[in-house]
Amino acid sequence: MNPADGAIAVEVSHLSKTYPLASSQLARLRQVLGSGRAGKVIHALRDVSFTVARGEAFGIIGANGSGKSTLLQIVAGIVRPTAGSVDVRGRLSALLELGAGFSPEFTGRDNVYLNASILGFSREETEARFETIHNFSGIGDFIDQPIKTYSTGMVLRLAFAVAAHVDPEILIVDEALSVGDIAFRQRCMRRIHELRANGATILFVSHEASEVKALCERCLWLQDGAMRQIGESDDVTAQYLEATLRREIALAPAQIPEKAAVP
Repeated sequence: MNPADGAIAVEVSHLSKTYPLASSQLARLRQVLGSGRAGKVIHALRDVSFTVARGEAFGIIGANGSGKSTLLQIVAGIVRPTAGSVDVRGRLSALLELGAGFSPEFTGRDNVYLNASILGFSREETEARFETIHNFSGIGDFIDQPIKTYSTGMVLRLAFAVAAHVDPEILIVDEALSVGDIAFRQRCMRRIHELRANGATILFVSHEASEVKALCERCLWLQDGAMRQIGESDDVTAQYLEATLRREIALAPAQIPEKAAVP
């Protein structure tokens, strides 16, 4: 789907994000307070621009450290950009860091209500969806235990169940799903496809090129914080995989053939 063909759900314009690179905690504090000299910075994002149409599934790929998570955090309103702007038009639900927004001392049940309220749901609306969320998570009786007693997989299950069942108009999914087991990943992907079919806009980050190709029409490839390529998912993922393979071959130690044994 071309954004020009429909209403825009997400518009990112000339987005950049830098972080100060200081030699000590004191130096970092001085830079934050504005009393220190400007030093070296890390460019997490460099002049990134794109639009996502309402109802479109848009993929973001790139190696670790390429800026994917920073981009999603800015779109979700968690991190402020150094330059540029983001315009999000619709109810947004984000699954970024595992268990982000969960209180470890509260039970799973309490956290469901808490997170749903943050996303704009009333207690009555959450009550009506609670059993669906609970059943999807598959955590059983642990729903009434504190989150701090959960395994990593259980936290993921509950976090995704909440994010995907609060009628998001825009759903952001980072690579958190990579820690789940295969069966749960498949369940999550089915739910994402359901949301997509019902008109939700999806921003999806994954290391699995096959998942991006199956879900997303278009895709952005980030490299070192900058836009390397944007276009149809089949084309972009193919170029990304080819470049990844070339890099792995270049980094591999040279294979020195063994000398033939002398009889």
